[in-house]
Amino acid sequence: MLNNSTKTLFLMTLLLGMFITISSNSWLSAWMGLEINLLSFIPIMSNNKNIFTMEASLKYFLIQALASSTLLFIIISKSILENLFTFGISPMNFMVTIPLLMKTGAAPLHWWFPSVMEGLNWSNCFILMTVQKIAPLILISYLIDFNVFFMFIIMSSVLVGTVGGYNQISIRKILTYSSINHLGWMLTAMTISENLWALYFLIYSSLTLAIIYIIKPLQISFINQTFLLNNNNKIMKFLLFSSLLSLGGLPPFLGFLPKWMVIQSMINNSSILIMSVMVILSLITLYYYLRISYSAFIILSYENSWNMIPDNSGVFSLSMTVMLSMFSVLGMILCSILINFVN
Repeated sequence: MLNNSTKTLFLMTLLLGMFITISSNSWLSAWMGLEINLLSFIPIMSNNKNIFTMEASLKYFLIQALASSTLLFIIISKSILENLFTFGISPMNFMVTIPLLMKTGAAPLHWWFPSVMEGLNWSNCFILMTVQKIAPLILISYLIDFNVFFMFIIMSSVLVGTVGGYNQISIRKILTYSSINHLGWMLTAMTISENLWALYFLIYSSLTLAIIYIIKPLQISFINQTFLLNNNNKIMKFLLFSSLLSLGGLPPFLGFLPKWMVIQSMINNSSILIMSVMVILSLITLYYYLRISYSAFIILSYENSWNMIPDNSGVFSLSMTVMLSMFSVLGMILCSILINFVN
């Protein structure tokens, strides 16, 4: 992507739109930033040589345009009925969050997310799962409150992320439903602390980057392809599945740390029932990650010669892969040591 000057320009304007939204002090400027971000991402997604990519970019544009027009309508209504465009607590806040939740792909407004992800390359998948969520999530964090509406959104996201990814064979769809599941946990973290959800999002983005950095050079799209990775490079298979288990939240990997912090904070706030349901659903999510890993390492541990993919990665690529994966494997241990050292 960075070798293409046009897409590099659009990537810069995408980030510019995100920063405009983050730094805005009114709903109108926040909406403008979201629009700049959207119109910059569509050309990055598009590829005239791939019909699936064009279909995905069209779906994404239609859904985001619907969400943006709804958001603008609610903002104008808010400015007429209440104060002019400013952030603040009001009865209309939950209405403003609905199009923002649609933009992030939170359940039950997630129907577009898996089909769009299935048509994108891995670089765009990473942008859609991480960078494109930052601006809407920050706007939601201004409005979120632990009421019935947000409890419904949180439980729906965790449930859909758990059930939806259970019987999938496409890695893109598994990561999509995992993203929806993590979004429910992030919204829960938002109700507790701004720093907590920011930490959760940072760790989630790092783990997603580690997985995609391994998958992209190997051109893997389905689970059965991971079973037949090259025997000469077993370390890549180990790093891939350790990162997947970390994303699923298996202790003692780094992915468990933000969930642990959310669980502890929710129990301290006496929200034991909803947290128990979220933990049980996350264990089901972890089950299908463990099932994939078990099959790849034990049941199907051989490779066919015709399926071998040559490893053309250089020293820098291999070093980055090892560093990102070791961050997910050893990160929680290092964080625990650091916390004990500071205390």
